[in-house]
Amino acid sequence: MAIPDTALTRAAKSVLLAPPLARAGYLYATAVALVWGFALSTGKVRRVDGLFVFRGLPTWAFSRGGSCVGGVYLTDDNAKPAVLEHEAVHREQWKKYGMVFPVLYMLAGRNALTNRFEIEAGLEKGNYR
Repeated sequence: MAIPDTALTRAAKSVLLAPPLARAGYLYATAVALVWGFALSTGKVRRVDGLFVFRGLPTWAFSRGGSCVGGVYLTDDNAKPAVLEHEAVHREQWKKYGMVFPVLYMLAGRNALTNRFEIEAGLEKGNYR
């Protein structure tokens, strides 16, 4: 679904994606995910290249093999080095787009093979191929 490039959409993008607002959204998402991870994780919590990794979560607590929310990766046991490289790209996407990222991700589609954010993060590293 393409959003028309009009003066209004350009203005909205410049406000919603302004670095201070995106940064605030990223920090908010990270804080919420840290609370979620600490509340539900039964595994060891670690930090890998700036990404908080919570393992041992119940499968209902995240989608697919794991979910990156802000600077936090939530999973049951899907934390191989290649996967964490993939999730680190999602962390950067969160930093760039802030709280607009979940909306953009949803608009990009549920099919990982055509979702531009999954493609950018690396389909093979994310176990999509």
